[in-house]
Amino acid sequence: MSRSHEVLRGARDTVPMILGAIPFGILFGTLAGASGLSPALTMAMSLLVYAGSAQFIAVTLLAGGAGLAVLLLTTFVVNLRHALYSATLQPFVRHLPARWRLPLAFWLTDETFAVVQHRYAERDASPYRHWYFLGSCLAMYGNWQLCTAIGLAFGRAVPDLAAWGLDFAMLATFIGIVVPMLRNRPQVAAAVAAGLTALACQGLPYKLGLMAAALVGIVVGVLLERRQAVEPLGEGA
Repeated sequence: MSRSHEVLRGARDTVPMILGAIPFGILFGTLAGASGLSPALTMAMSLLVYAGSAQFIAVTLLAGGAGLAVLLLTTFVVNLRHALYSATLQPFVRHLPARWRLPLAFWLTDETFAVVQHRYAERDASPYRHWYFLGSCLAMYGNWQLCTAIGLAFGRAVPDLAAWGLDFAMLATFIGIVVPMLRNRPQVAAAVAAGLTALACQGLPYKLGLMAAALVGIVVGVLLERRQAVEPLGEGA
């Protein structure tokens, strides 16, 4: 496959994720404007931060008067999952020069990871799979900027846009990303444990329930995977 074909294919395969992210981006632009962020700061956050869930949490915390330390810690924990994404894709991109790895790392999102890891799992000898990665990144990044701008415009014209239930698209998108990746018992147990923890802790301030859910899910998954790896050794002994 040629470079251009890989780029176009990456963008094309990301379209289903983009459809789910469109309401998400519009809602962010609306909420950011309603929370007091200027249009310039809102667009700057989407351009330079480019992390949907972290941006939502940051806007919520800023509107609630949270301190800088709480804001930084919360968004850091929420975005820790990107370290796992990077570790998963690292064997496929480590041969690339820094001029490739740095922008791809910045543009890596949940949606792009879900699409790209399927491409790298395919058994072919294409030397241009990182161009597929780039195509997915550019499609998602451009969509996020456009939807943020639309949300800012609609937020002024339709003040109650946040009450339309557009956040359901975010939930549906994440379910679509996560469920196909649950391929063994530790992964299913981690997802269930995180979900139950999030429900039990949803009343905690500063979105601490999300932090607790992420930590519980990681601990459960790691412990069960270690136990699963040890059991065969014990049986052989």
